[in-house]
Amino acid sequence: MPNFFTDNNDLEFQFSRLNLETTVEILEDNYNQSKEYDTAPSNYQEALEYYHAALELVGDLSGNYFESRATANDHQGARLEKGQVIYPEGTIESVKKLSESELMGVLLPREFGGGNIPATIYTMMVEMLSQADASLMTLFGYQDVGEAIAKFGTKEQGDHFLQKYCTGEHIGAMVLTEPHAGSDLQNAKLKAYQNENGEWFLRGTKCFISNGCGDVLLVLARSEPNTNNLFGLSMFACHGGDKVTVGRIEDKMGLHASPTCELHFEDAPAQLIGKRKFGLIQVLHTLNHARFSVAAQALGIAEEAYREALKWSHERIAFGEKIYNKPAVGNLLINMRVQIESSRSLLYSTVQNLDLKNKLEERVEHFKKAKTPDKVLEKELARVTRLLEMQSPMVKYHVTEVANKVCFDALQVHGGAGYTKEGKIERLCRDVRITNIYEGTSQVQVIGAVKGAQQDLLRDFFTTVLEKQFDDERETSLEKLRLMYKMYGTYQNLLKDSLVKASRDVAAKELVDLYCSIQIGCLLVEESEVNERKALILRRYVKLAYASAVKGLENIRNGTYDDLTEQDILCQ
Repeated sequence: MPNFFTDNNDLEFQFSRLNLETTVEILEDNYNQSKEYDTAPSNYQEALEYYHAALELVGDLSGNYFESRATANDHQGARLEKGQVIYPEGTIESVKKLSESELMGVLLPREFGGGNIPATIYTMMVEMLSQADASLMTLFGYQDVGEAIAKFGTKEQGDHFLQKYCTGEHIGAMVLTEPHAGSDLQNAKLKAYQNENGEWFLRGTKCFISNGCGDVLLVLARSEPNTNNLFGLSMFACHGGDKVTVGRIEDKMGLHASPTCELHFEDAPAQLIGKRKFGLIQVLHTLNHARFSVAAQALGIAEEAYREALKWSHERIAFGEKIYNKPAVGNLLINMRVQIESSRSLLYSTVQNLDLKNKLEERVEHFKKAKTPDKVLEKELARVTRLLEMQSPMVKYHVTEVANKVCFDALQVHGGAGYTKEGKIERLCRDVRITNIYEGTSQVQVIGAVKGAQQDLLRDFFTTVLEKQFDDERETSLEKLRLMYKMYGTYQNLLKDSLVKASRDVAAKELVDLYCSIQIGCLLVEESEVNERKALILRRYVKLAYASAVKGLENIRNGTYDDLTEQDILCQ
């Protein structure tokens, strides 16, 4: 009986490395919640045991229930009939199973019926569920919508919107994108207005909304008339119903069981969530959650693609032997494994900062209300916030790009058989492709991450790791990482000397790639100190990363990105 948690030694290893003590202490109100709720842990060790059991449950459901329904769900797809979205039968069954297991609100506070787990543990759940059925993830994975309502809304709004959310009776959707706007959220036009009684209503159109047919919609809307910037936007929650209609479902390349909807708001009643005119700031909080969720979704798909490729390489006989024994195939498999594990190290080391930042915000706000501000705590919050502003887009960018490469390499291992619908590889390749597009394209993520990379926010961490000494082959890897960090300084100088801003913007990708690679390398160094196998991952990863760093340096030196004047001539 497969279990996507206990069968994944690397995921269990990452769980064993988690340091959530401060986060859980705040999350559990110094463990006072155990006095009110039977399910609440009374100490950190109990919390870890609860999280491990929950992950085992999701791993079991993913391996033995959700995965077997994924192919049929993809073939059947979601469809629109007489204005109503119809989910595949298997998807409905899977959501019911999640609801029965009390997992649909696992990220939300207990006072609304949720499980009150950290985002880090939730992200691990998203990875496993995505490995089983990437489309199902979008129904489970929008719990961050409920988290935003719980964080920014009132207790009454939480009772109104989240009770059925936690039972799985209601599904959520994040409603941001508009025609011709895309990632440019500050240009949102959907109108929010009040009647004479102060009640809010929404009017306009949104598009590309995953599960837009959901029951709880978190909507970014323009609440301030005659504005056209971010300061005129507020966040609203509303129930789907007669005043919110689905115009159509997009005919997508992948994620067929997850409906992507065009929505029309026809004076739909809504409630303002949080402060008026703070909508985009609040949405960015939710996007931090969403980026990590999408990274986990991509990683789960990549894990399944790798496992399928490995299995096929042992089954497929060519020229008298398993293709597993062919050096070209073996090299692909090694690189896939290295990229998956290194990406997992990056994801779970950084998503912990999301938890820490969210909980520190709550504690700082508590002290401010009590008029006993803690300057040390505020300084730590500022540090973690700056770090997260870089890491959230950087992780989403790196992991989703890696996952796309892994899936297409897995198809290559399968050869022509992978291109057919008889196996699951072609579906995994279709499903993974959206991950480096939605919740912000890779190009947008690079723009979001480059400032932090330029500021060298991880300097102290890099210095600590790069000063280590080893008497084995890890020293060779460390020396390459030290050289890469020197290259980082050269990158910085070359980019500063560039006279063309456009070329700096394009070359920023090279800087973000390098900085991310150094971080991953340093993480693997630390992991190799407690797990000998990770020394092998470190060695291969650093060799690949170093070669890419040299290539990036030459791209900048050679002026590869310097001249965009050729565009009008070449791009016709």
